[in-house]
Amino acid sequence: MGLILYDETAAKQATNVSINSDLLRQARELKINVSRAAEERLAELVRAEKERRLREELEESFRIYNAHVEKYGLFSEGLRLF
Repeated sequence: MGLILYDETAAKQATNVSINSDLLRQARELKINVSRAAEERLAELVRAEKERRLREELEESFRIYNAHVEKYGLFSEGLRLF
């Protein structure tokens, strides 16, 4: 189960795209729903980019946290029983 990335019930919006004519011909011959395929792939790209940006944002936080732990230790270090 993945995170909800976008509102799948949102209205469709017409747009113009340029697609290689041979690829489009083959997709039509194979009865591939080009709009649905493009939407699914676009969702994958959006998800990947959002994940990349989140990792980039969190990287600095983790670096700061790790430096703090290295310098001062964990807050619970003296409380552990193991």
